[in-house]
Parts: sequence; structure tokens; C-alpha cells
Amino acid sequence: MGWEDIHLHHFIIHGKQYGVTQPGGTVFSERACEVKLARFEFREKERFLYEYDFSICPAMGAWRYWWRHEIRVEAILTPQPNQIYPVCTGGRGVCPREDCGGPWGFMKAREEFSIWDVLERFGSMLESGNFVMDREEADELRTWLLVYLNRFDRHEVNRHLQQYTTGGKEPMLFEQRIV
Repeated sequence: MGWEDIHLHHFIIHGKQYGVTQPGGTVFSERACEVKLARFEFREKERFLYEYDFSICPAMGAWRYWWRHEIRVEAILTPQPNQIYPVCTGGRGVCPREDCGGPWGFMKAREEFSIWDVLERFGSMLESGNFVMDREEADELRTWLLVYLNRFDRHEVNRHLQQYTTGGKEPMLFEQRIV
């Protein structure tokens, strides 16, 4: 589970968009990776948006589906020594798999691939004793099982944030590469 930043995305902070300009895509006056959050001097309970997986539909000349996340500053605390920042203090739910077709595609797939289908496939495997399946099918079952369990893992999020912060992971949080 998780998104890999392969789609266009941006932040909307104080009415201005910050993102990564792509050839033939949206142009941003400031690159998100060069903007520090401290610059905005957020107050407690202030909010900003993160939108992911958006594009222009050429036939309609309009934005198509995207994911919109509202991020709220819960508290501004005094930094603690030996604590790596940023840190996630909570959240809800899990993200759908990458390339699921946006919110509408996800809801359609959820209708077609119900929890009963997932459990039935696992049950068939147990009854037959045949646990052989290709990796793609196993990943799909795992993904949908996690979606239906809908458990947010704050510790996993903080492991990823720590990897970005300490350099243990490619800094793709705000960067996109076209190969």
C-alpha cells in the first residue's frame, strides 16, 4: 500500500499552489521541494490541501478526478531533542492502491470487488490447500483486505517520514521524475 508520487500533485497553501512543474503539464511558480513549511508560520487548527493524481481531460478541457487531502495543524509544540521531525500523530483509514482511477474508480472497484469476494478467494485457497497464486493476484488480495480492514498505521507513516528526513530514502516526497 502507499502512493509513489508518480502522478501530478500539488499543495494549496494560503490560496497558492506549490508543486513540481512537468513538461506539457501544470506550471508552478515555486517548486514544492524548495519551499519550507516554516515559511508559512501556520497557526494551530490552520488547514491546507494536498491534491494528488490530477490531470486535464483533453475532450472536456477540464480537470478530471483527483484525491484531495485536508491537512490540519493540530498543535505547534516545542521541538524535543533527539526527535526527528516531521512526525505523524494520527490519521484515519488507508489509501487505495495507485492507479485505481481516482475516487470514482476506487468506489466502482470496491463495488465489484467486495469483502465477500476477498474472503471467498481466501476460503477457496484454504479448502483446496492450493496456496499457489501469482504475485499480482496476491498483492491485489492483500491490498483489498487492507482497504476493508481500514487500519491506519501511524508507526509505518513515521518510519517513512524518518526515511525521507534522514536520507534513508530517495527524496521523492515532492519530486517527480520523467524517464
